[in-house]
Amino acid sequence: MNGMSAATGLASSSDVLFLMLGAVMVFAMHAGFAFLEVGTVRRKNQVNAFVKILTDWSVSTVVYFLIGFPIAYGISFLKPVKQILGDNQGYDITHYFFLLCFAACIPAIISGGIAERAKFWPQVTAGAIFAGITYPVFESLIWGQSSAGLQGFFKQVGGAEFHDYAGSVVVHSIGGWLALPAILILGPRMGRYFKGRSHPIPVSNIPFLALGSWILAVGWFGFNVMSAGHLEKISGIVAVNSLMAMVGGVLAALVAGRNDPGFVHNGALAGLIAVCAGSDLMHPIFAFVTGAIASVIFVYGFHIEQEKLKIDDVLGVWPLHGVIGSWGGIAAGIFGQEALGGMGGVSFVSQALGSLTAIVFALCNGFLIYGILSKTVGIRLEQEDEFRGADLSIHSIGAYPEEHVR
Repeated sequence: MNGMSAATGLASSSDVLFLMLGAVMVFAMHAGFAFLEVGTVRRKNQVNAFVKILTDWSVSTVVYFLIGFPIAYGISFLKPVKQILGDNQGYDITHYFFLLCFAACIPAIISGGIAERAKFWPQVTAGAIFAGITYPVFESLIWGQSSAGLQGFFKQVGGAEFHDYAGSVVVHSIGGWLALPAILILGPRMGRYFKGRSHPIPVSNIPFLALGSWILAVGWFGFNVMSAGHLEKISGIVAVNSLMAMVGGVLAALVAGRNDPGFVHNGALAGLIAVCAGSDLMHPIFAFVTGAIASVIFVYGFHIEQEKLKIDDVLGVWPLHGVIGSWGGIAAGIFGQEALGGMGGVSFVSQALGSLTAIVFALCNGFLIYGILSKTVGIRLEQEDEFRGADLSIHSIGAYPEEHVR
């Protein structure tokens, strides 16, 4: 009996440590989001990018603890610590920490699309709503306590449940498609388009952009591998598929983007986003293919968005997270099949339906929340404040204060 208790305790401790290490790795990814945005925006908006990401993280932590996690999984932590620890070393609350890192990705993704012209507090409010309510509702429908209904529908129609191992759709697609309404309602930055012509605004710092991409890429192995949830369920194939998709994205972007460093570093992210859903199913060769296709989608999608549709999405979060997240959901239904060396048990029809459901859900929520905020408190900076830059207008200090010393 004592031996059994010791074994159970060790298993619980191992799972808690496993999830905690994954949580820390995904938490570190938020530094990646920050540096990716800081390197892309102009110098007059760099402080704002750093403060936005950290503030959104902090607000997400509170609202997901109080509201979001209970919505998604029916577990509340408003009870004594002894009950929170339970007999499994506090696995549930560690699971909260891990999944919080996913929820907080939603405002971090949106931040990059609306950079340089959005008001601070209205966006913090929107991020709180998304991390505390919108995202957890969808999370509950796919992964959580309410999954039986929608997943049952997918299984009935497509022959299998919707499979999204680490969130190509649940996290990235939702984030990217939520960002699109905000970007459209805000409109382009001053001077981005003039008299029907495009005037691209150069990025400010390629090394920062590259650093952001590297931090995200390293953290992604926690994002994907630790999605197993339990140490005994860890899969080496998830790690290698993540790696192969990443390099597939880099190499495809190198060719399609003609050596452009922005495309190369975002190509790594495109591959990683796309492989999340099927990283536990695919053969590594097709993980590479999934990442490569995702990268090509981003290179051409970004050009179409910016130059043809004239949508001023600063970091390209709609094609990168929204469109490629959707591709990741569909790719799992193609390359996860046993006929292509995959694990099987997945349906193309269910994957397509699940991906489409996420798009509709996110667009409806995005237009609703940003529409209300736009009509009430407003979501765009005044022209003079936008011209001065968000750093001075919102935070009263620039990224390089010594340059302004007289």
